[in-house]
Amino acid sequence: MKASWNGVVVAESDDIVTLEGNHYFPLAALKREYVTFSNHKTMCPWKGQASYFSILVKGEINPEAAWTYADPKPEAESIRDRVAFWKGVKVEV
Repeated sequence: MKASWNGVVVAESDDIVTLEGNHYFPLAALKREYVTFSNHKTMCPWKGQASYFSILVKGEINPEAAWTYADPKPEAESIRDRVAFWKGVKVEV
């Protein structure tokens, strides 16, 4: 699968975990040259705390467009060290 935004592939992998309709890529599949740090965090009652990345492509930023669970709760262990996307990032085969 590929995740792309603004015409550029920002992650690509065949190792995908799907949870709640979101496709989680391994963190290693994330093309770091298109990712910038974000201080944004959210809390899910059953998955734990999510940390976010912003995506920067062709001088345009998509704030908090990717998230990861570095230390998920036991019920969500399958998404540890994985990243998912939203906010216009296109995920396709």
